[in-house]
Amino acid sequence: MNIHPTAVVSGAANLEEGVVIGPYSIVAADVNIGKNTVIGPHVVIDEHTDIGAGCRIFQFASIGAVPQDLKFRDEVTRTIIGNHNTIREFVTIHRATAADIGVTIMGDGNLIMAYCHIAHNCKLGNRIVMANAANLAGHIHVEDNAIIGGMTGIHQFTRIGAHCIIGGCSAVGKDVPPFTMASGNMAKLYGLNLIGLKRRNFAPETIQALKLAYRIIFRSSLLLKTALEKVRTDVPDIPEVRQFIDFIQNTQRGICR
Repeated sequence: MNIHPTAVVSGAANLEEGVVIGPYSIVAADVNIGKNTVIGPHVVIDEHTDIGAGCRIFQFASIGAVPQDLKFRDEVTRTIIGNHNTIREFVTIHRATAADIGVTIMGDGNLIMAYCHIAHNCKLGNRIVMANAANLAGHIHVEDNAIIGGMTGIHQFTRIGAHCIIGGCSAVGKDVPPFTMASGNMAKLYGLNLIGLKRRNFAPETIQALKLAYRIIFRSSLLLKTALEKVRTDVPDIPEVRQFIDFIQNTQRGICR
């Protein structure tokens, strides 16, 4: 380990081999940091936080602070960050309240750019990109490979589907289905994220099936329930189409249209 002499590291923190702690950073008790993770200068990692291996956290980030929720009563909850994540300058990630999943959790390989905020009880998957100053309110779930544009605000309890892209400066108040593009205030859908799907090597027949499903659900005059039934009968039964249908069918806040 390489801990700068000006850093303040609790004796009750657990740091694995190869961890680097920069100048003036603070690591509280009950913090676990995985192998070869680099913590830059002036970072604060609060108690009840787990950070995986191979992460890089840049200067002035704050990880694991108590949530900005008036219902919080100092209950013991956790912030869990996976492996190989990059967390840039001034990012804030808050630990959870005891409600619903009871944890703020992030998967692997994510890029969280400068000034982003991830609030309490958020659940992030893998390989997500949040551009500068994107903000997640509490209880938001973001699925794998989603891209959230800079200065975008997302309403609490909203779901962001896998492989979707949200344009910069958007305000998202409803769920964004997987594989789609959304933008605006309030955000609307603008078709499938075709460039992203091709870059991730989705098969042409998969993209065609998703196109047909999107057309039936969002560009026909059918009621949503009827449109979903038509997709089940008229579109090839492949995992991506089932994922698309299930996401829409299970919405609580409604779907961007």
